Amino acid sequence: MSQPVSTPTGLLEIQRRMAAAVMHPLTRSETMPRKRRDGTSNKTEADAIIRPNDRLTSFERLEIYNRQYWFRLYSSFEDDFPGLQAILGRARFDTLMRAYLTDCPSESFSLRNLGSRLEAWLGEHPQHLGQHPQMALDMVRLEWAHIEAFDSEDRPHLSAKKLAAIDENSTLRLQPHLRVLALSWPVDDLLLQVRTENGSAASAANNANVARRRRHIRHIAGMAPRPIHLAVHRHQNTVWYKELSPEEYRLLEALIAGRTLGEAIELALVASELPEEQRPAFLQEVFASWSMLGWFTS
Repeated sequence: MSQPVSTPTGLLEIQRRMAAAVMHPLTRSETMPRKRRDGTSNKTEADAIIRPNDRLTSFERLEIYNRQYWFRLYSSFEDDFPGLQAILGRARFDTLMRAYLTDCPSESFSLRNLGSRLEAWLGEHPQHLGQHPQMALDMVRLEWAHIEAFDSEDRPHLSAKKLAAIDENSTLRLQPHLRVLALSWPVDDLLLQVRTENGSAASAANNANVARRRRHIRHIAGMAPRPIHLAVHRHQNTVWYKELSPEEYRLLEALIAGRTLGEAIELALVASELPEEQRPAFLQEVFASWSMLGWFTS
């Protein structure tokens, strides 16, 4: 016996029911499921909120929106994490992507935030990290830092006059787009290679590029882990990766945490092998470089 169709009575209710149907995950064969995880019938919902036409049933029409929504999420996620896909391979990456987006669906008006919970989610689901888990996790951290550096705010730069007036009790503010990372593998070179290849339409389907990428991954994986410190930042509307010394990394990390200049310098140099007589020149050089890059803001 068929169930009676409950017809929505208000625009808000129609919108909510439509959103629930459209945002429900697809099946493994990338179709809209007949029944949702909570037991709701998608066919019944389709009959209630969308009319059939002379070619498609209500369910088929609703399925078009459901599939379009999820294919857009898949496309955005792939664009955001090409390096992770290179490390994991297509099949394992697709499995991770579907599992993550099912557990952590989009909750923002912007697809920019789609991968914001990926690192934490992988910490709870390490089985998705493949044969090189730490390398894959390092890549996720770098790719998310790239996203944040690309579109975070760029505030007015600190003038040379104000920079010259700081002392050990000053607290320096750094650009919101600046990210500092301590990684176990030099995944920055791999990501630059992947992004360069993906930027060429001709190379997207080039098997030679895929083979080179795999050889590069095997080469990195065959090496002993090499700790690397990176600054990920935006300069002239382009995201850059700048390798840092351990002292530079500790100094920036302390400044970002809100330490005074004196405290930050002490934390940066406390375990440093840099000779005492070279430290003033080192500090002068890094502050001049960072000021030129516009990292300090008022």
